[in-house]
Amino acid sequence: MRGRTLSARIALVVCTGMTLTLATQSLAASPSALPAVAAPPAPPDVAVAAAAPAAPAAAAPGAAAPAAPVGQAAAPVAPGAVALAAPDISIANVQAHLTQFNSIASSNGGNRRAGSAGYTASVTYVKTRLQSAGYTVTEQRCTSCTYPSNNLIAEWPGGPADQVVMFGAHLDGVSAGPGINDNASGSAALLENALVLAAQDPTMTKRVRFAWWTDEEQGLNGSRFYVNSLSATQRGYIKGYYNFDMVGSTNGGYFINRLSSTTAAPLKAYWDSLGLRPEENVEGQGRSDDYPFQQAGIPTSGYAAGASARKTSAQATKWGGTANAAYDPCYHRSCDTTANISSTVLNRAADGIAYALWQLAVGDGTGGCSGGQVVTNGGFEGGSSPWTASSGVITNSSGQPARTGTWKAWLDGRGRTTTHTLAQTVTLPAGCTAATLAFWLHIDTAETTRTTAYDRLTVRLGTTTLASWSNLDAAAGYLQRTLDVGGYAGQTVTLTFTGTEDSSLQTSFVVDDVTLQVD
Repeated sequence: MRGRTLSARIALVVCTGMTLTLATQSLAASPSALPAVAAPPAPPDVAVAAAAPAAPAAAAPGAAAPAAPVGQAAAPVAPGAVALAAPDISIANVQAHLTQFNSIASSNGGNRRAGSAGYTASVTYVKTRLQSAGYTVTEQRCTSCTYPSNNLIAEWPGGPADQVVMFGAHLDGVSAGPGINDNASGSAALLENALVLAAQDPTMTKRVRFAWWTDEEQGLNGSRFYVNSLSATQRGYIKGYYNFDMVGSTNGGYFINRLSSTTAAPLKAYWDSLGLRPEENVEGQGRSDDYPFQQAGIPTSGYAAGASARKTSAQATKWGGTANAAYDPCYHRSCDTTANISSTVLNRAADGIAYALWQLAVGDGTGGCSGGQVVTNGGFEGGSSPWTASSGVITNSSGQPARTGTWKAWLDGRGRTTTHTLAQTVTLPAGCTAATLAFWLHIDTAETTRTTAYDRLTVRLGTTTLASWSNLDAAAGYLQRTLDVGGYAGQTVTLTFTGTEDSSLQTSFVVDDVTLQVD
């Protein structure tokens, strides 16, 4: 995490120029963008074993006492909740990565500052492990960084490319020491999660992208460079960014960025299942790599265990540890080594990352179908969003009644040359075997012919025409139409209704109660 001098400068910017962005950010992640979160299981955890020379949490002075046994829920999972099979992340493996980062610093002048030999060696270590696991890995040169150096981006080749969930941590440290809690801890937890995802190779419902940032300590420069390099379309693909900065503090707390947001829900659900009662990450606001994403309108969240701020008495009662002492007594100091890690706190962060990843991008965690209803506002009672439609198509006009409620989509019906469209982009989860598009259609016409289709409604999914109806299909009342679209599993496509009317004698195509059920 970058220091307080920079955060004070940014805080002034927030107060003077970014108030609206931050105030509305919690609304950016809608339930349609990120799925609802089931109460998590409490997976059995491996024994907490410190890889030398790391010290176990119990031996660290002031280390936080567990609120509940590691990996064991303090309260039962909500009845009827669907528990995803998120993997247990081995704390020993995470600590082995920390040992490597500590050794890299020791061999390169004692630190891993951005642009230094220690940072370059850290990038090489992470990149080599990811490439061996099958990731598509790229290095992005941050030319505007204080210390020009590379971001590392790794993408798992599965899930729709325009539905991205992103997990990041800064890989650099300060020049004063090896930077193990700040921030080899977040980097190592992400690396092990990435390796476990590759080893299990589940069917993906969203694309997962990992990032390790440079030059965070100089002002979030690496992550800001990356966000600024994205087009508006590419930014729109990122449905959530999750940041992990200092997740192993020895006197740590359990903090979540934007705690009450939809984006934070899976992170909070896991820690809630352990009885940890997490709090908002007030200390870290505007001070880590989630901030450039937040400024760009991308939903964000993340875990933190605290830096130089002091643990309150209430927090010490709740989480253990020492009241009125820093969460990390070695923050930005030479003693930030592998001995400066609580394995309990780190373990809970690593497992929480896995839970969130499986919730957001793997569906049911077994490579199966995370199905359900994928059309939003199919009855049009919520207004036009997220539909896009020709002017006047979504209406509560009394000229044609809705099937249910008062709103419907009324295409054509003008009695002159007209083309109306109604469209919504939907994502059909991967791993599903069945998908049915259904809607209720009323066709009313003034045409008298029984042989010529002058006016027509066409339904497409993507570029494929599924079916069409015309003035010849006019009938009293609504009829339900169903279409098999199971072949689109794993795809993001646009559902489009197009009504075309010739120069005279109206035909109205009235659509209501649209569903696309995936099973």
